[in-house]
Amino acid sequence: MSGHRTLVLPEPDDQSLEHSARLKSVINDAIDAAGGLIPFSQFMEIALYSPLGGYYLSGSRKFGEEGDFVTAPELGDVFARCLAKQVAQVLDGLENGEVLEIGAGSGVLAMQLLKELDKHYELPSRYSILEVSPELSRRQFQLLQQRVPEYADRVRWLSELPNTFSGVVVANEVVDALPVDRFTVKKGDVFGVGVAVRESSFADATYAVDHAKWDAIRKLNLADGYSSEVGFQQQAWIRSLGDRLKSGVIIVIDYGFPCHEFFHPQRCNGTLMCHYRHHSHSDPYINVGLQDITAHVDFTALAGAACESGLSLLGFTNQASFLLSLGILDIIAPEMQGNTAHTIEITQQVKKLTLPSEMGELFKVMVVGIGFEQPLLGFALADHRSRL
Repeated sequence: MSGHRTLVLPEPDDQSLEHSARLKSVINDAIDAAGGLIPFSQFMEIALYSPLGGYYLSGSRKFGEEGDFVTAPELGDVFARCLAKQVAQVLDGLENGEVLEIGAGSGVLAMQLLKELDKHYELPSRYSILEVSPELSRRQFQLLQQRVPEYADRVRWLSELPNTFSGVVVANEVVDALPVDRFTVKKGDVFGVGVAVRESSFADATYAVDHAKWDAIRKLNLADGYSSEVGFQQQAWIRSLGDRLKSGVIIVIDYGFPCHEFFHPQRCNGTLMCHYRHHSHSDPYINVGLQDITAHVDFTALAGAACESGLSLLGFTNQASFLLSLGILDIIAPEMQGNTAHTIEITQQVKKLTLPSEMGELFKVMVVGIGFEQPLLGFALADHRSRL
């Protein structure tokens, strides 16, 4: 369930080990207070978001070559140049629409989008960033002040969702880091997989679950021994956005599958992955507070939750089709002259973003919205809503 412990990973330094030990103590206290077991979602919440040292609230560098993983905006500006065309189309169709980026990481995507939206004459009067990490907010602020000071007065930082919003919500690689619950199937019934302490280490422990809440998983009739995740918090997150969005769209870009692929028989050990210094593995119980913990997105469940909140499903496709629909090849064409270092770098970006063996197929783009009726540019070549 949680992988093998014979992993070969870079050794944390002494300061990092002390940081991890403090966070483990917080989790131990939570387990003791709960009577010996907590749901995995609670463990993941503490490990990633605890103000007492959670991964995303600590000061370590997470994005880019010096961090633990690389996101699309970190590769260069090609991704943002494409995405800006989709954002600009929606802003053009709304009155006084704004942009809200959730989980802005290093701030690179915000910087790139502001520059590109200005070129499209669709620069919003306000660009909001919802960021739970004070450390990341500080780094984002510094980057924008240094690189695009002309847009600084348009940017504001939020610690919670606004009560109402009109415009474009951008969530790039956000949903995968929302806490998930884990389960396993035994004798035809579904049991939750929580976290307990065994021999001074964290370990899986099963528990009975609420039948009504888990009914959708039961109806899948998965085989005995099948283990995976369910994103109750992911679904609650998009419902909350739907309750606040008055007009506009939510663009979700993340790795994942429709339900029938997410719970494919061959994916019987789930999708949980951890990222530490560009090493990926499946054990969430090591390097606690020092590594990212993620799960793939069940886009069928996410779309269903969005529609329950009154939103409409406007498009669903893989990242390659989305970027090709937005003209990625035309965008880079003027820079593809000769065999210069810049040309090679641009080519590598496009390959990473679009090849099936890279991000092109695994990453999906889903757009939901309200009060916007135009066909979206990003789904001109392929729209796979029927797969959901």
